[in-house]
Amino acid sequence: MIKNTFFNIILISATTFISKAQEHNVSAGYQKPTDPQVLQSLETWQDLKFGLFMHWGTYSQWGIVESWSLCPEDEGWTQRNPEHGETYYDYVKNYEHLQKTFNPVDFNPKKWADAAKAAGMKYVVFTTKHHDGFAMFDTKESDYKITSPNTPFSKNPKADVTKEIFSTFRDEGFKIGAYFSKPDWHTEYYWWPYFPPKDRNVNYDPLKYPDRWEKYKAFTYNQINELTSNYGKVDILWLDGGWVRPFKTIDQNVEWQRTIQVEQDIDMDKIGRMARRNQPGIIVVDRTVPGDWENYVTPEQAIPEHPLDIPWESCITMGNSFSYVPNDHYKPTKKIVETLVKIISRGGNYLLNIAPGPHGDFDQAAYDRLQELSSWIAINESAIFATRAIAPYHDGDYYYTRSKDYKTVNVFHLSEDNDYQQPETFQFTIPENFPIKEVKILGFEGKVKWKKNNNTLTINTPKMDTKYSSVIQLTSK
Repeated sequence: MIKNTFFNIILISATTFISKAQEHNVSAGYQKPTDPQVLQSLETWQDLKFGLFMHWGTYSQWGIVESWSLCPEDEGWTQRNPEHGETYYDYVKNYEHLQKTFNPVDFNPKKWADAAKAAGMKYVVFTTKHHDGFAMFDTKESDYKITSPNTPFSKNPKADVTKEIFSTFRDEGFKIGAYFSKPDWHTEYYWWPYFPPKDRNVNYDPLKYPDRWEKYKAFTYNQINELTSNYGKVDILWLDGGWVRPFKTIDQNVEWQRTIQVEQDIDMDKIGRMARRNQPGIIVVDRTVPGDWENYVTPEQAIPEHPLDIPWESCITMGNSFSYVPNDHYKPTKKIVETLVKIISRGGNYLLNIAPGPHGDFDQAAYDRLQELSSWIAINESAIFATRAIAPYHDGDYYYTRSKDYKTVNVFHLSEDNDYQQPETFQFTIPENFPIKEVKILGFEGKVKWKKNNNTLTINTPKMDTKYSSVIQLTSK
């Protein structure tokens, strides 16, 4: 069960498997920002609706879960392949040596941006550094990075892949999000080699060794300063690893938060203020840590069952994994459309993850899904972007959005069949106090026959070849 400031919600699974390592609860105690520029940024972000998430790092060479196999927890997502090391320490050594073979020569962010833009995506969030500590940007704080001479790809003119991705997507009109992991399992300031790591948390007591923890705070601050200073306009700072948090913010009702045994306060006020100096109006997402720096909440691999009255985004994989896995099972386009419709009808954004492979490109199946999606988006975009939720939100097979000026209501029809099936007649509830002037079915050029009976609208379904979902658009008088 997920706690929210105003009510409890149930998350419905968007996939057949959800890793507990990757579950993220909606925080209790959401605090609305007061900065006018941040409020405007959130309003603009809520108009975007659909974004691209990319988890990419050296781990793509092994085709394994991102970072988590380094974590010494006995969980399904941390399983290590014996071929990569018979002991834990052998495994870690070999994992870190992946830096020496990482050479994604097919890297072409323009290809990604073109495909994502055609599919209707409006923003991108890229993993500049995951928990393993390997920086996909040119940090000066560590040599464990893609631009290091130890990494073969450092010789490529596009070696700073974060810079290339941000500039390319920005040129195509995307808003830019920088994912950054607060925990760093590579640096000695978080996992001190003097002690073995026990779990995902810092492996020493920061209160007992304050000098070492201060170095970690400075390390983290400096890397985020680099990202928000040297990479052009950044619209979202998306901070992961919610166990790095003030001890007082732990929610004992959340299982994974109960594993946090020590204080791990990295001074988010100092980090957040710095980020806002560098990038006025930037949205900061300190995931699962309620307060001034969780500007929107991020249910993962799931969709809230009911609308939320705070800004939110579901991050969901196109395949089964956030990271690249050979022969991953990609969701059919119909499922992606249905997920988008359910999310926007409940007032959220959809951040769809596609993982590049070791050579620097998506699987062809991902491009196929984006291309199939593009034709449906092109027809129905007026019902998707710059919309908001409206009651009754969801009624049977029908899902609702509205224009921000309340002059248009959009009604999406979904079917449970493997292939979308239109009913002989569309029949649904009209939102309260919405006087209908015109009825259209997006993608149909002819006149629509409809009748209104009290608060119910009935439409004779015209003959048309519709994939994935039909969209009825109502205009008010």
